[in-house]
Amino acid sequence: MATAIINNQTLELKDGEQLNCIQAAQRIGYEIPSYCWHPALSVVASCRMCLVEVGDTKPDGTVVMQPKLVPGCQTPVKEGTVVIADSEKVKAAQKATLEYLLLNHPLDCPTCDQAGECFLQDYSYKYGRGYSRLQEPKNIKPDKDHIGENITLFTDRCIMCTRCVRFTREVSGTSELQVVSRGSAETIDTFPGIPCDNKLAGNVVDLCPVGALCSKDFLYQQRVWWLKTTKSVCAGCSTGCSVDVDQNEDQVYRLTPRSNPLAQGDFMCDEGRFGWKYIHSDERLTFPARRKNGEIRTRDWDDVIPSLQKALAKAVGRAPEKCAAVFSPWMTVEEAYMLASYLRGLSPKVKLALGPVKTVGEDDTYPKDFFGKPKEPVKFTIRAEKAPNRRGVQMVLNHFGGAATTLSDLAADGAAGKLEAIYLVGGDPTGWLESQQATGLGKASLVIVQDILPSTISERADFLLTGGSFAERDGSFVNYKGLAQQIGRSVRGPDGTRPDGRILWDLTGRKGLFNAAAVRKEMAEKIPAFAAFAQGTLGDCGVLLNEHGAPEAHVVAKA
Repeated sequence: MATAIINNQTLELKDGEQLNCIQAAQRIGYEIPSYCWHPALSVVASCRMCLVEVGDTKPDGTVVMQPKLVPGCQTPVKEGTVVIADSEKVKAAQKATLEYLLLNHPLDCPTCDQAGECFLQDYSYKYGRGYSRLQEPKNIKPDKDHIGENITLFTDRCIMCTRCVRFTREVSGTSELQVVSRGSAETIDTFPGIPCDNKLAGNVVDLCPVGALCSKDFLYQQRVWWLKTTKSVCAGCSTGCSVDVDQNEDQVYRLTPRSNPLAQGDFMCDEGRFGWKYIHSDERLTFPARRKNGEIRTRDWDDVIPSLQKALAKAVGRAPEKCAAVFSPWMTVEEAYMLASYLRGLSPKVKLALGPVKTVGEDDTYPKDFFGKPKEPVKFTIRAEKAPNRRGVQMVLNHFGGAATTLSDLAADGAAGKLEAIYLVGGDPTGWLESQQATGLGKASLVIVQDILPSTISERADFLLTGGSFAERDGSFVNYKGLAQQIGRSVRGPDGTRPDGRILWDLTGRKGLFNAAAVRKEMAEKIPAFAAFAQGTLGDCGVLLNEHGAPEAHVVAKA
């Protein structure tokens, strides 16, 4: 096993492991500052912020240091490498680099969106001089709000790290961004008539370390230090991108990608990034309802849940084979498990079905070439399957005997008068039920609808249960390849709504408050496919499930 010395600390490298000085220093808990380097992009070593002293250990044990500082991002660490990143020589270089980068940078932190999460701010505080010797006026360049539909450029904040340019060339492959002009006049710009509007464009805002590229959607909405962050999973498609949900006072302001090598890597698509607005839709269903003959009798949860329990038990007692439930691929596995186990506890004859799984076109892979054709190797995929947990819900249903019927068959049964009770779970904000299906299902004697937005059957429901969006619930999604990840409740839903987990927790007669971890442990005991849930928590990156429910071998090895 190769060993290196980082700031006088010994670091052991795994066989075949390739690290640069920045990554090696991270291993010992030391930060080497950088701007242009990013683990998912090529190395250009242009910002010079990561300059370090590097040397080699000779066979006789002596150490020979190189006379010049070298970029840490560009220097590999191998057997015998000695890296010094905290010497006075290195600190002097960092101060000089920061002074240079700040020469023309406006000190507009009070109005800059990046303030609070700006690397220029942070590094100036940690490594800078705290003053500038520039006597001449700053070089001011005009801002460019034409970069893209969702992106604006504050040109004079840019330090030319070119992360954004490299992203559009190496990850999206669309190459809209470029560096124009030279010397003190160089700026980031688009090619004429080609704005940066590819489906991954929002990532250039995340990549910008200094607030030059900003999201028009988030611009001037909030100061970042007011935001509370919750780790969650994007619900836009079955890729299952790990995200951070940023909110303040129960208002979601943005979704940003959370690095996860088991899921999507470091980025996310704009469909997911900007596709959460339905959470605060004025059309959200608020307050539950118990109806009789079409008239609302109560909107009180304390009456709705007990009445629903009695109505369901009565319907199942009359004709269990004519009772059914449709499970949404937007449910968490915990919710699907609680509902399935409850209904099958009433009678094993209750039918279970998986709801519509929406697909749009084909999987969209990146990077692409100039003509828009996919290129290899694939670095990001937007899945055609627009549901976050089809696989997880299917695994739950498989445990209970599989989906014995389909939504269309149930609608036909309803139209033929063969349906006594139907429990429908929605959640897809783009709609999930066709009017013909709603007409058939609506003829059941007892109709229960659990959803977040109005649908073609919500007005017909004898019991309307107003649930929560993915940002208002705790639970787990399983993505297309079997990666189980936790979603976290970041905001409270509108008055009168409840997280779906709480609705089902109360419906199934469990005591206390809904506890997703407790449900996961119970699932691990009863469903072999979810044996990996035994600890109740899945960690920040989630757990890959194999066909036996155990974590994949390499996940165990990493742990």
